[in-house]
Amino acid sequence: MARESGSNDSELKEQIARSRAEITRDVRGLRYELDFPRKIRRSFQTQTLLWIGGAIVIGAVLTVLSRGRKKIYVDAKSGAKSSSKLLTVGFALGALRFASNLLKPMIVSFVEKKLSSSPTSPRPGNGRARPPGAPLR
Repeated sequence: MARESGSNDSELKEQIARSRAEITRDVRGLRYELDFPRKIRRSFQTQTLLWIGGAIVIGAVLTVLSRGRKKIYVDAKSGAKSSSKLLTVGFALGALRFASNLLKPMIVSFVEKKLSSSPTSPRPGNGRARPPGAPLR
């Protein structure tokens, strides 16, 4: 009996080893089949022009589809009010731009003066302030 159980155990072990090898092979095949990034890279490398052409076509289709014609309805009464508001805002922005162009040199010189007289700026010499009119060393 011991011999029969021993031979039965060896057959069982062989069957387990075969099933493990079969499962391992199946899992490797499944991983290979499900590796989509690798498949896409290889396809792009072998058919580059087709991929670029497809991307251009898809981009063009999406552009055309997103261009939906929008109709805007404006009441005659509120249209005059909105155009006067638009005119007021445009005038205000133009005046602001004109004022900023005029005031820019004064603002720049003011900031330069403030930065040059800051206490953190290094002073020449040994750290003592030079009296006005004194020669530079």
